[in-house]
Amino acid sequence: MIVYRRSLTLSLFFKAYLSIAQSLDKQNIPHRTPVGDREKSGANTFHTLVPKSTQLFEKVSGDQPITDPIRRPQVHASAYKQVTGEAIYCDDIPKFENELYLAFVYSTKAHAKIVSIDPLEALDMDGVHRFFSADDLTEEQNKAGPVFHDEFVFVKDIVTTQGQIIGAIVADNQTIAQRAARKVKVTYEELQPIIVTLEDAISQESFYPGFPRIIVKGDVEDAFAKADVIVEGDCRMGGQEHFYLETQACLAVPKDSDEIEVISSTQHPTEIQHHVAQALGIPAAKVVSRVKRLGGGFGGKESRAAIVAIPVALAAHRLGRPVRCMLDRDEDMAVSGTRHPFYFRYKVGVSKEGKLIAGDFYAYNNGGHSMDLSFAVLERSMFHIQNAYRIPHLRVRGWVCRTNLPSNTAFRGFGGPQGMMAAETMMRHVARTLERDYVELIEMNMYQEGDTTHYNQRIEGCNVGKCWSEVLQSSDFEKRRLAVEAFNQEHRWRKRGIHVVPTMFGIAFTVLHLNQSGALIHVYQDGTVLLTHGGTEMGQGLHTKMIQVAATALGIPFDRIHISETSTDKVPNTSATAASAGSDLNGTAVLNACITIRERLEPFRKEYPDKDWNFWVSKAYFSRVSLSATGFYATPDLGYDFSSNSGKAFNYYTYGAACSEVEIDCLTGDHQVIRTDIVMDLGSSINPAIDIGQIEGGFMQGYGLFTLEEMVYSPQGQVYSRGPGMYKLPGFADIPGEFNVSLLTGAPNPRAVYSSKAVGEPPLFLASSVFFAIRDAVAAARREDNLTEDFTLVSPATSARIRTACQDKLVERFTKQQSNGRESGHVVSWNVMP
Repeated sequence: MIVYRRSLTLSLFFKAYLSIAQSLDKQNIPHRTPVGDREKSGANTFHTLVPKSTQLFEKVSGDQPITDPIRRPQVHASAYKQVTGEAIYCDDIPKFENELYLAFVYSTKAHAKIVSIDPLEALDMDGVHRFFSADDLTEEQNKAGPVFHDEFVFVKDIVTTQGQIIGAIVADNQTIAQRAARKVKVTYEELQPIIVTLEDAISQESFYPGFPRIIVKGDVEDAFAKADVIVEGDCRMGGQEHFYLETQACLAVPKDSDEIEVISSTQHPTEIQHHVAQALGIPAAKVVSRVKRLGGGFGGKESRAAIVAIPVALAAHRLGRPVRCMLDRDEDMAVSGTRHPFYFRYKVGVSKEGKLIAGDFYAYNNGGHSMDLSFAVLERSMFHIQNAYRIPHLRVRGWVCRTNLPSNTAFRGFGGPQGMMAAETMMRHVARTLERDYVELIEMNMYQEGDTTHYNQRIEGCNVGKCWSEVLQSSDFEKRRLAVEAFNQEHRWRKRGIHVVPTMFGIAFTVLHLNQSGALIHVYQDGTVLLTHGGTEMGQGLHTKMIQVAATALGIPFDRIHISETSTDKVPNTSATAASAGSDLNGTAVLNACITIRERLEPFRKEYPDKDWNFWVSKAYFSRVSLSATGFYATPDLGYDFSSNSGKAFNYYTYGAACSEVEIDCLTGDHQVIRTDIVMDLGSSINPAIDIGQIEGGFMQGYGLFTLEEMVYSPQGQVYSRGPGMYKLPGFADIPGEFNVSLLTGAPNPRAVYSSKAVGEPPLFLASSVFFAIRDAVAAARREDNLTEDFTLVSPATSARIRTACQDKLVERFTKQQSNGRESGHVVSWNVMP
């Protein structure tokens, strides 16, 4: 295993990153899966896509051999620019001399009819050029939405959420534009009902059409009849704000007479291209959508970037001048949507030994006022409703709830963590009911090689058991669990908990056509290479990995290859950089393009074996051989059909396990993560340093989801949590005091480029080990007052929830006073959970 331990004293992440790279390099990590290992594993790896010699060109200049960049902890290609502040993001692009700024007019009601819109006072201000609204677009041009066009560029008649865009002011600069936007008068006639919470949506049956979605395997009712024990319960999770460092931003520049260039902070350049073309009424070929890099995305810039890009492009196109917009943080948090809150109900049948026999699940997500990607998020939660456990007879039904909130959207994990949370809650409920150790039940019911999921996909290369056993061993779980019990016996108001959680995350877009990618490679006369692919760089190191893939395939040094940006005029019809599939899809497309270049240069290498790369490139050029090539890849053997519950939903699975130990303060509800150990199966990692960073980052983002980050709404649908003052994010002090990350070795993946595995989303759910460790600590506190361990702890486990769950005499006195006081019947909550 590759192991890295982080110390809290190491506060500079870049310094930490370099130290990981150096330490891993010193360990002489093999930069290619050994042939013997591949033969033992029976892996038909993507090495079959290239000639047997993975270093076709062994020299670049002189007689110096080239070191294969694959498997090396290569430093992130933009790291130096990012830490010095020199990196260019969307809003850092220098201003044009005649540039204008756009500011939005937002709805202030969650459900209301628009009676009138009066922009006259705003238009009278100096420096204001134009007010745009639905009147400036045809009905068709005004439609928006990534799949279902149930949104509007500008809402015209009825607003269905606060923060919906009604219009846009274009002015000389940001200050004037924002002041003018506030002067636009909108008159409303309020409508009812206003639905905010999942509970209200369920009770009023406010569901989107086409639901429930249903997956059924086996005879569920017959299996329940044969079960020895039936366990029923529920699980509730809140949303999560993306809180990327760079908010939604866009710069549109008109070109020629009817062409336009859109530079935006988006994970999906092609979608921006299509939306802009539709809104402007011009062909997509006249719209160029560009992305240099993003200051974070996490899914929040997959579909929601369009709500900014379309109006900005419209203004630039109509006014013939560059137009820019970048949302303030409070605007972004109020209008761009969050991770989907979920509510689950479950009923599970088990044998008296603890073997799972049957499961029946109900899943509800809060979609907000429009569909966006909510249907796909729900489907992934349904696919992951069993996490890593085999339930022979299983039924899951899912609904997308329509509410008067900003449209919720993609977020790292895309419904997977929510579904797995239901599975883990269920497993621990079963363990309590049977009075058994949950560790034994997990090991008894964990998926094995060759098992079939409830959506009828056969599991191949099942390494979840290996990750589980290794984390138990590396964390010294049994010994530390005894130590936790001893600590709890000696302390009344401080309690500890320790818990282990597995994960099994499916890799692929569940929408079939998105599983494709393209690449373009140019080799210049000086031997340098310009590489373009369909993925966007948002800090995850995708460009770095793509350069490693190309450098290895071409046999040239890393620094001879450059990636400038992602652009639709270089690689068309790109899929979103999402679903953890960026490296898999684009990496194989890059490899495909490199193979073409290699094959064209092969005759010159054979004719001049003692020469170098630059010589062969020069010879090819003067021989009129093309030094430009495209690459394409479509993931094979994919396609799932809900109606028949058949087909292959995922390309493969990324596995992992984590053990976390926490300590809570029973009087304040505060907690601290003492130690976390993680073991993940990432196949043969292309870049261990980047992948370890992704595991750590994903874990900490999940830690926020399960413990700290709580979205706060009014009962009227207003977003209260509009900044870090009211929205608590993980900080340096929240990092586990000891943080050990290990990568499983000897487990090459036959279904991805260079035997690697996806890493972006899978680690996030492992942070639920902190949630369940907190629950264990709370249970220890409750035992002090002879209270049951069957209590509800809603995620996120905030300080308030931890404190009240401890349920001592102080809490009991307070709750009695609240429920029996004079005003108890008239109290309206100031905030609600969506």
